[in-house]
Amino acid sequence: MNVIIYGAAGGIGTAVAEEFARRGATVHLAGRTAGTLEALAARIREAGGKAEPAVVDAYDEAAVEAHAESVGRIDVSLNLVPRGDMQGVPLVDMAAADFTRAVTNGLTTNFITARAAARRMTVQGAGLILALDSGSAHGSPMMGSTGPADAALDTFVRNLAMEVGPSGVRVMGIWVAGLLETLTLEKLQAVNAAIDANALSGIHAGLDAARMLRRSPTLAEIAGTIAFLASPAAGGITGTWLNATGMFAS
Repeated sequence: MNVIIYGAAGGIGTAVAEEFARRGATVHLAGRTAGTLEALAARIREAGGKAEPAVVDAYDEAAVEAHAESVGRIDVSLNLVPRGDMQGVPLVDMAAADFTRAVTNGLTTNFITARAAARRMTVQGAGLILALDSGSAHGSPMMGSTGPADAALDTFVRNLAMEVGPSGVRVMGIWVAGLLETLTLEKLQAVNAAIDANALSGIHAGLDAARMLRRSPTLAEIAGTIAFLASPAAGGITGTWLNATGMFAS
């Protein structure tokens, strides 16, 4: 199995890549920073897995197509590329550019990578295109541009699934929100500069309390769920989003 992960060197990408490698897949690690990709590939190889790092700008159509062509058969394509979300600011106080950036970026990169995969998977007659967002399209105040960006991606996934389904290709998404292992102070301050260490502790506690299980999902659980979605056991699932947030979504 060949798996391409765009944005592979981040927290979720690393966990997913290691999970697929443990299951025998060749993971193609795509991203912008050679050093982090090569370090992850080395760790996977040391554990007995197969990994191929590649510097690929997932916003560059030609680069994505060239990389996909070099991979050959693509069984799973997963996009985890950052969108530049802006949060923590009331919508009435946001600049238009901050509001639209995540919508434009998220649709652009997911469209480019999904199209590259779909072009090859429809010829193969099989494959899974997988997207990830937070499920915030259903109403999340103070989440700024995240809700509209998620809504756009949710719709794109469903529409693409309907078009490529007759060729045997599945398209779906997974909602993931607030993984505590990835919510570091540095990352949160990138989207909301007002957050400090005390606020971070409060965010973690609040997220745990908001879950139906009163605990947040782990990276290992999310990686295992994504691997399941790519398995034959999930072969009848397409055109939908799996809620892995531990929260209600209407």
